[in-house]
Amino acid sequence: MPITGRRPGFNFLICPDSLLLKRRLEEQTTAFFHQDTSWERHVHWGDEEPAKAFWDQLFLQGMFGKPSVVIVRQAQQWTAAVWKQLSKALARPSSQCLPFFCLEVPFDKGNPKIPAYIAKLSCFAFADKQGWVWRQDGINERGVKRYVQLRAGKLNLRFQPDALEQFCACLPPDALVIENEMQKFVLLTLARSKKTGGEQGAISADMIALCASSAECDIFALLRYIESGNLAAVLREAARSQERDILFFPLLALLARDMRILWRLKVGEQVLLFASDAEAKNCLAKRIDFATLSRCMVLVMDAERQVKSGQREVDQSLDFLMAEMTCEFKRIVA
Repeated sequence: MPITGRRPGFNFLICPDSLLLKRRLEEQTTAFFHQDTSWERHVHWGDEEPAKAFWDQLFLQGMFGKPSVVIVRQAQQWTAAVWKQLSKALARPSSQCLPFFCLEVPFDKGNPKIPAYIAKLSCFAFADKQGWVWRQDGINERGVKRYVQLRAGKLNLRFQPDALEQFCACLPPDALVIENEMQKFVLLTLARSKKTGGEQGAISADMIALCASSAECDIFALLRYIESGNLAAVLREAARSQERDILFFPLLALLARDMRILWRLKVGEQVLLFASDAEAKNCLAKRIDFATLSRCMVLVMDAERQVKSGQREVDQSLDFLMAEMTCEFKRIVA
């Protein structure tokens, strides 16, 4: 048995932040598999009914079969019927499989908004009693500073006086955005220390101006929030922009590009994507339907036409576009 130490029969990971979730998955698999490289990783998504391959990977045991990790992302989207069947099956988990069911739901007053039909299952109650349920409510605005300090310590970065407060003030509560900016500081402080001979890892106040999220809206983060249906984050991020005219037209172009990409993916075309975007875009293409895509395309075209024809001011058209697009995506990711 290549898995060392006592391991759970199955796991529930509850967190709305994808980066924090992925880190937890890495920690767990490393803890149970250590340096063994023979295990296989299988990922499934809750927006589709579980295929036969899922059940095979989860429960079939072969004499020479390799150990496996089976991960279900957005598992809260599976129906009550699927979960009822799964709960019965989990009563006898495979000794060769380490399953993770990711419930990527928001928290309300410290409690995750898990569908009632999952929370009441015997498998969930048993896992909770055994300590096999991990809950993490992500990063809120009050927790940004603490999270930045923890990541800075792990990356050997040190903020000079006032730099930390200035940096945190311009960050959204999103682990991926924060991580991208912290990695920039790793490179920036290294380059500066080589040039000046100064202390490596020291972040000064003047470096914060180079942070992409500081002062101005991060348009790529804004696009991500729209496509995740997070209206509060959309409005917060857009509020960072001092020049709404400058934000409006690039956002139109990005939205139009993404709608075309999603349409092409849905009809089975091969689309060249950045590795960091491929998983999210393919998953989104599976969830969205052609009717929603059509409405989104119309919203983009109407927003541009209304501004250019003088029917609406940029501020009005931008706010309407962001709200309507976010609502359209919220219907498919909720």
